[in-house]
Amino acid sequence: MRIAHRIRLLAGVLALGLAAGCGGATVDTGSGSTAQPSGGATGSAAPSGAGTVKIAINPWAGYEASAAVISHLLEEKLGYTVEKKELAEQVSWEGFENGDVDVIVENWGHEDLKKTFIEEKKVAVEAGSTGNKGVIGWYIPKWMADEYPGITDYKNLNKYAHLFKTSESGDKGQLLFGDPSYVSNEEAIIKNLKLNYKVVVGGSEAALIESATQAQQQKKPLLFYFWDPHWLFNKVELTRVNLPPYTEGCDADPKKVACDYAELDLDKIVSKKFAETGGKAYELVKNFKWTNEHQNAVANDITNNGLSAEEAAKKWVEANQAVWSAWIPQ
Repeated sequence: MRIAHRIRLLAGVLALGLAAGCGGATVDTGSGSTAQPSGGATGSAAPSGAGTVKIAINPWAGYEASAAVISHLLEEKLGYTVEKKELAEQVSWEGFENGDVDVIVENWGHEDLKKTFIEEKKVAVEAGSTGNKGVIGWYIPKWMADEYPGITDYKNLNKYAHLFKTSESGDKGQLLFGDPSYVSNEEAIIKNLKLNYKVVVGGSEAALIESATQAQQQKKPLLFYFWDPHWLFNKVELTRVNLPPYTEGCDADPKKVACDYAELDLDKIVSKKFAETGGKAYELVKNFKWTNEHQNAVANDITNNGLSAEEAAKKWVEANQAVWSAWIPQ
């Protein structure tokens, strides 16, 4: 289980992105799912009746941005209907087995799930890199790094634990986490590095964003779990805490993890059936590849600029034909 996550947009407050992008559908983090066709832009001359593609929407803004652009192109350029299903990560993979999911747009490692659903059950396959580089880590507001010498070195975290105490963490420092559906190494890292901290679940990506914003504006101490790519780094000055560097295999045993996260080449996962019968829709998903900057631009429009996911995707597509035209199968 290499990663956390992630990650990733949202319970409750996270209506910032998902609700706007998915017409208010309810997030399902259990065994079921909620789905609805994604509304395409009007006035398109796209073909019709090409079929339906079921895309899982995992709870974080970057994921939604990628899914929005892929959905827009599937609908407007290839004539497909897209069903967006808001699901937690693990449940999304289970959807490959029961036919509820065709595509996971952004996978953050999950070697354990790959082994189960790709190697053992053989119901899913890899569909190539998204082009995004994913990095998970522990962060503090930059003002703390400036004010407290050495605080960015994990060896000094216990010295500053009192700064991070909250009513939820008791006599320990608080490490704020996000959506409880994220898979993470935080508990093991704290235990194995003998850190006087407690993981406190904030409940969503939105809760992390709000806390980070307040920590900067009000100069409140905060240590929290977060990830890049994310538009927040363009809005709030953050500094990463240096945990022991990642080395190959240091996260092999989830209970013994005592290292930082690896930089991930984020990839797409699709059902085996979709790979075999998805035609041009599968080819588009496989060809999709962009940068962290592209994703952050769309995510920022959804989250901060008042655009729906469809509007943000349309805006990006209109401005970046040279990028996406190579994704469209001939």
